Amino acid sequence: MSDHPQPHPFQPDIEDSPFTRYQVMAESVIELLTEKGVFSADDMRRTLERIDAITPAQGSRAVARAWVDEAFRARLLDNVNAATAELGIDAGPIPIRAVENTADVHNVIVCTLCSCYPRMLLGLPPDWYKSRAYRSSVVREPRAVLEAFGTHIPDGVEVRVHDSTAELRYMVIPMRPAGTTDLDEAGLAELVSRDAMIGTAVI
Repeated sequence: MSDHPQPHPFQPDIEDSPFTRYQVMAESVIELLTEKGVFSADDMRRTLERIDAITPAQGSRAVARAWVDEAFRARLLDNVNAATAELGIDAGPIPIRAVENTADVHNVIVCTLCSCYPRMLLGLPPDWYKSRAYRSSVVREPRAVLEAFGTHIPDGVEVRVHDSTAELRYMVIPMRPAGTTDLDEAGLAELVSRDAMIGTAVI
């Protein structure tokens, strides 16, 4: 169940659907590599469990540090993977690009082809992110989709949609909320939601 209070696009059950061509290919490659001894079934299980255990809190830590440390913010915008490594966070081998919300620009992330997502930084993607409704609509009508999430972007603010791929993922650095000067870095991190780092929510 999502922690976002607004309705999300419907995500149909897919567990009992026939495997797609790419799912068959993926399963075949895994079986072949296991048979060849490149890795074991236990190795595969442990890797999946490690990925499943990652939460958006890692991304929240990076955003909070960027809010309080201008030099870190610049490094995060330049190279997310290297900057988060400074915090002891392994963001994985796939490059991640940070895009920053400002008073003039609001960013939102999608993967129009499938569900490419910075899992090593934000955890598993929400079901609505993978849904065809979200993937097809947010590129055509981003403001309408954001309104469906309860996120109103003023007409004077440009909405930019970034399409993640297998070679490049994105994360949003939300604007720091007003009235938070008394919060320390840990307190700021608690304000940063998963949806804000996707761009479907603001703080």
